Amino acid sequence: MQVKDKRKSRRGVGVLALVCLVCHLALAPNIALGNGHANFALVFAEVVALSVGGPTGVLCGFLGGLVYDLSSTGPIGLMAFLLTAAAYPLGMEVHDRIGEDPGSTYVPVAVTTLVVTFVYHLAMLLVGQSTSFFEGVVFRTLPTALLTFLAYIPFAVVLGRSTRGGGRRLGTPSVQGARRAARHSLRTR
Repeated sequence: MQVKDKRKSRRGVGVLALVCLVCHLALAPNIALGNGHANFALVFAEVVALSVGGPTGVLCGFLGGLVYDLSSTGPIGLMAFLLTAAAYPLGMEVHDRIGEDPGSTYVPVAVTTLVVTFVYHLAMLLVGQSTSFFEGVVFRTLPTALLTFLAYIPFAVVLGRSTRGGGRRLGTPSVQGARRAARHSLRTR
């Protein structure tokens, strides 16, 4: 029997939000590649969507985007919309994909990161915050996507290790999980 501890997941999301907020406000402005900076609000939305999913992931995507919008010079609501729209498909399965295999989340996160940053910088071009399409894509979108994806990797590795027990290696099933599955299959026969 599995017991779902809502307080534990809320505490985890709260701690993750605090860590991402501090990283976004203190670390991201100081680390740049071209004109791109890591987007820790996007990292927060992706991690919550892939670990909790469902309405919580979408809500955290909206709140993370709103914090990003309030801390930047862009239009308020743009990143909130983009992160809400990005968190929905990432969290549709509503199970802990990071805990099961963090390596399997790298491709969807890379694609989501690239799409969100491209659409954001395209919108910034349309509102006049960027000078040219080439500058928006090459000097802002690609470096921002790269730095954001690189910022996601430590979160995935740490959360992948903390949700799995003990000294398991990446991608290997746990002994307890195999025993539970065997007992369940015996009961259903």
